[in-house]
Amino acid sequence: MSEKTYLLGIDLSTSMAKALLIDIEGKVLGVGATALTLSTPRPLWSEQDPEEWWEGVSASIRKVLDQTGIDAVQIAAIGLTGQMHGLVLLDQDGNVLRPAILWNDQRTATQCDEMRARIGKKNLIQISGNDALTGFTAPKILWVQENEPQVYARVRHILLPKDYIRYRLTGTYAMDKADGSGTILFDLKMRTWSPELLAALQIPAEWLPPTYEGPEFTGHVTSQAAGQTGLQAGTPVSAGGGDQSAQAVGVGAVQPGIVALTVGTSGVVFATTPAPLIEPEGRLHAFCHAVPGMWHLMGVMLSAAVSLQWYRDTLAPEFSFDALLKEAEAIPAGSEGLQFLPYLSGERTPYPDPLARGAFIGLTLRHTRAHLTRAVLEGVAFGLKDCFQLLQTAGLGEISQVRASGGGVKGALWRQILADVLGSELVYPNTSEGGAYGAALLAGVGAGIWPDVLAACQANIQLTGHTRPDPIGMEAYRRPYEIYQSLYPALTPTFHHIG
Repeated sequence: MSEKTYLLGIDLSTSMAKALLIDIEGKVLGVGATALTLSTPRPLWSEQDPEEWWEGVSASIRKVLDQTGIDAVQIAAIGLTGQMHGLVLLDQDGNVLRPAILWNDQRTATQCDEMRARIGKKNLIQISGNDALTGFTAPKILWVQENEPQVYARVRHILLPKDYIRYRLTGTYAMDKADGSGTILFDLKMRTWSPELLAALQIPAEWLPPTYEGPEFTGHVTSQAAGQTGLQAGTPVSAGGGDQSAQAVGVGAVQPGIVALTVGTSGVVFATTPAPLIEPEGRLHAFCHAVPGMWHLMGVMLSAAVSLQWYRDTLAPEFSFDALLKEAEAIPAGSEGLQFLPYLSGERTPYPDPLARGAFIGLTLRHTRAHLTRAVLEGVAFGLKDCFQLLQTAGLGEISQVRASGGGVKGALWRQILADVLGSELVYPNTSEGGAYGAALLAGVGAGIWPDVLAACQANIQLTGHTRPDPIGMEAYRRPYEIYQSLYPALTPTFHHIG
C-alpha cells in the first residue's frame, strides 16, 4: 500500500471541469469545479475549446487543494474521466488544430452512411460493437477529412477530451480502452484498434495513441503542469475511463447483474458483461469497461435531465425546479393524456436519429403548467424504459439491482415515476460524484491501495436508500407508455421533412 494518503479524480464533462479529492478510505474531502462554455456555431453543431478545458481543470485542481489544505505531495495518484466521443486533433507539436467536436454534435449523418457503405453495417457492428452514429468519433474524423482538408493535412495525433487533459498533465499521448472503444475504431473483442476499420477509413494508425486498462498508469505530472495546477511533479496518472464507465465504477456497477441508471444531461442505462455482448442491430452500445477484462452494454438517450432544464429555462424561468415539481405532484400518472417526446438533441437509443425532434402531444385547454412539467418527467422515464427493455432482451441474464444516480434522481417525484415506469426498485449509492469518484478509485487500484476495482467498490460504496415501484403506478403507466412508443414512428416523416 502507498504511504501517500489521497487520490485525485478529474472529470471533464460538457458543462464543467471538476476535481475531486478523496482519502484512501474513500471519504470525499473536497470538490473544485469550473464552468465551461459550449459553442454551437451552426444548427446541430456542438464544439468546445480544449484550451478552456485545460484552464478549467487547472483552476479546479487549485480550488480543491486550497479548499482542503492538502499538500499535493500526499496525492498517491490521479484518475481521469470525461465526456466520451469528442474529437481533438493535434499537429506534430501537440497544438490544437480546431475546436473539439463533441459527443452531442449531429453534423455527420452523411459520414455515418459512408462508413456503412465502406465497411458494411453488419461487419462494422460485429467488429466495433456499434453502428455508425453521429455522436461517435470515427464519423467526425471523416467529416474533417472531407470538409476541412487543410486541417486534416496537419493532423498527427487524435485524442478524446479527457486524454487531451492527460497530455497537458503528463506530456504523453495515451487513452483508456473504455474511451477508445467509444470511438468505434476498436476491435471490441481484442480491446485495441482495428486495422480493418482504420484501413477502410484511411486513418493512419500512428495518429492514435496506445491504450491501457483503467487502473494502469500512463504517465506522470510534468514540472510545467505542476506549476500550473499546484500538483506535485512526478505524480502518476492512471488511464481512467470514459464518463459512463467511470460513473459505473463510482456507483459500484462493476459486475454482472448490477445495472447503473444515470439521469444526467443524457440518460444512460449501463450493464456490465464478462464478455463482449453485441446487439445485432447496433441499437445498444457495446464498449470495453474501465474494469480490466470486462465489457458493458449501454443504452443512451441524449436529452434526459437537460429536458427539464430546457423546459424550466424556456417556459418557466421564474420558477425553481422544486416549485415546478411540487406542482406536478398533484397531476395523475399519465398527465391526463399529455405526452412529451424528449428528442431535443436528436436521439441515440433506441432510435439512432439525429433528426428526431422534441414535442408536446395531446395538449388541451385542461392542461396546465403542472401537466407540462409532469409530462416532461414521464417522457424522459419512457425514453429510459426504451433503453431498459433492449438491455433486458439482450441476453444479460438476471438484473439483480438498479443503482440510480444523477441530478434527475434527486427529487422524490421523479424517482417514483422512474421506479413505476421501469417496474424496478431503484437503490442509491452514497457517492454523488460518480464519474470523478470512479476515476479516483481506478487511480487507487493503480497505486496498489486496493487489489482490484471490485475490492475498491466494495470497500467504499454503500447504498443509502431505495424507491420501490408502486403497483398502482406501474399499471397507470402501461397505456401511456404504449402510446409513447407509437409516437416516434408516426412522427418520423414529419421530423425528417423538417430536417
